[in-house]
Amino acid sequence: MKKIYTIIICALCTVAAGAQDIDTTGIYGERSDSLDAAVFVSRQAGNYLSKGKELRTEVISAAGLCKMACCNLAESFENSASVTVGYSDAVTGARQIRLLGLSGIYTQMLDETRPVMRGLSAPFGLSYVPGQWLESIQIAKGSSSVINGVECLTGQINMEHRKPTDEKPLFINGAVMSDTKMDLNVASSLQMGYKWSTVILGHVSGNIAPHDMDGDGFLDEPKQLQFNLSNRWLYQADNGVQVRFGVRAIQDSRLGGQMLKDADGKHVFYDRKTYSLTPAAGTVDPWGSDILNRSMNAYVKVGVPLNEDNSQNIALIADYNFQNMDSYFGSTKYLADQHSAFANLLYQNVINDSHRFTLGLNGTFDRFNEDFRRAIWLSTGENVADFNGPTDLANAGVFGEYTYHYGDEFSAIAGLRGDWFNHVTGGAARFRVSPRVTLKYMPIDEIVIRANGGRGLRYSTPLVDNIGVFSTGKQYVGAYNDHILEDAWTFGGNVTYYMPFGASSNTYLSFDYFRTQFTQQMVVDYEMDPTQICFYALNGNRSYTDNYQLDFSVDPVERFNITATFRYTNAKIELAGKGLVEKPMTSRFKGVLNLQYATNLNKWIFDFTASLNGSCRVYDFMENLTDKDGNLLYKNGRTPVYPLLYAQVTRRFKGWDVYLGAENLTNFRQQNAIIGASNPRQPSFDASCIWGPLMGVKAHIGFRFTLWKTN
Repeated sequence: MKKIYTIIICALCTVAAGAQDIDTTGIYGERSDSLDAAVFVSRQAGNYLSKGKELRTEVISAAGLCKMACCNLAESFENSASVTVGYSDAVTGARQIRLLGLSGIYTQMLDETRPVMRGLSAPFGLSYVPGQWLESIQIAKGSSSVINGVECLTGQINMEHRKPTDEKPLFINGAVMSDTKMDLNVASSLQMGYKWSTVILGHVSGNIAPHDMDGDGFLDEPKQLQFNLSNRWLYQADNGVQVRFGVRAIQDSRLGGQMLKDADGKHVFYDRKTYSLTPAAGTVDPWGSDILNRSMNAYVKVGVPLNEDNSQNIALIADYNFQNMDSYFGSTKYLADQHSAFANLLYQNVINDSHRFTLGLNGTFDRFNEDFRRAIWLSTGENVADFNGPTDLANAGVFGEYTYHYGDEFSAIAGLRGDWFNHVTGGAARFRVSPRVTLKYMPIDEIVIRANGGRGLRYSTPLVDNIGVFSTGKQYVGAYNDHILEDAWTFGGNVTYYMPFGASSNTYLSFDYFRTQFTQQMVVDYEMDPTQICFYALNGNRSYTDNYQLDFSVDPVERFNITATFRYTNAKIELAGKGLVEKPMTSRFKGVLNLQYATNLNKWIFDFTASLNGSCRVYDFMENLTDKDGNLLYKNGRTPVYPLLYAQVTRRFKGWDVYLGAENLTNFRQQNAIIGASNPRQPSFDASCIWGPLMGVKAHIGFRFTLWKTN
């Protein structure tokens, strides 16, 4: 029986992975990176490039997730130059990633190969994945497999959670920040005989102490309270059938904005029930945001072997998610529900060691129920924008993927899918074809050459895709309620050289280049008019991003790892009336240096990370902004280059880890992050122009307790 399961894991993880070499179904293999992850955790390597995958893939291991406080997914990429994380605005605490120089909405987020963080769940989804729930994160650049759908434009980020078969019956992690933010995670796995196993994951976090370090009258971070509970199950039948299923519930409340004082000196915060656009003289009525997010998720995966040697298999994946977002921003309300369903049916066939293919059907359905009203005061009087009602977005596709291997030297993966879309504007074709091709060549064992290209498509949801627009006083103009089908092609390649020196075999130098070219894009234009935000679609536009990256890793001596990465981005966007210009608020480069040293037996672990963040072009209306002394904030219309430093020391005991660290040791913060903070009821008010850190230096202390099985 063990031999049968070994065959299943090896075959299915390779077949279903397509361009990623990840178990696409997530049925049979606990984790396709399980062997790599186990090795690298023992060596304390946090980030590394996978040698065996067809697609250029960076892996953040369990050790990498422990290098910093890592309270949630948004804080898990500090050691990576591939992924840049920033704030959407200075009010809500929403975080966003960038991959290949583009917003995270163009990156397909996967939870063990299930598409997640779509639509309403995207703005705050990064904070709903506790870092200590994860075993690894896999960052795949470029057009990946056609198996998981069409929404991958720049790459995929796949999260591997703690498994029901984990050898840790109990895991507890707690941390507290110097800004009083607290975080608690609990995971418990249980094996109920040979066939059944389960894992329960719990999380609670809060930030209840108000603080205003820059003195602009606005909270630096919102007051927040989050509850998160998940239960995952695994059933393994004697005939090789596996069933994985689980449920999850989240509630997250946030209160941000102005922090004023009443006549008695008590703090007064925004109250959506009493807020008035034009308060009476002498009254205190702060501007702020009040957001309540609630979600429920359920999924099931079924894998069935069709023959004795397990060369043919069928897999079914089904996922349902409900997301409710009640949000208020000053005199703007956005109340919305989203019902999402995803289903994927796959047939996988391993013909022999050289030839294999996957065929399948999948579809996605989203129903949005939205109630939006926005009232702002202009010189011409009150301006009101509103809409309400349901919107259905759906696509159904058929796909095939063929993989060819010539020993370990060469592999090629060709995928093709056709999708029908129910909601396409402008009379465009509803049926679209999406090809994807991946090549991998190893002329010698030390050199890996990769190339890939393909097409990605996604429905836009303009307001929630750009949640920061709610934190402005500007007028909305154009197609802010138009769900256009965005279309882009991504091509690129990678060369990695594994060098024969250092204390381990993990010394490498890697270079990659990727280009994303849009043929249709939803544009959110801040520069057409300084008092407006213009939403419009450009067909056949010339917008593109070029992304270059260099990675180096070496262990000069035993238990000492050095990793250095440099990324350069050339991003252009076509704006109406301006032509092709440098994409604003997009950093040109980022460099990251990570040092880690562990003493004998890993009793002490020392981590240090330094990053250098390049400048970006600011919006036109920001070029004349000055500081309190009257000096220009943005010389030549660009932000400054700034460093960030992180450090952490961990002491390991039997079953216990205790760690102490600090973030942003340079204490660098974006000055005047909120434009027009003194009068948020004017069109000049804008809290969405964020390019740098909002918080200064922060310290943290935490612990990890692990109860291991004794047998």
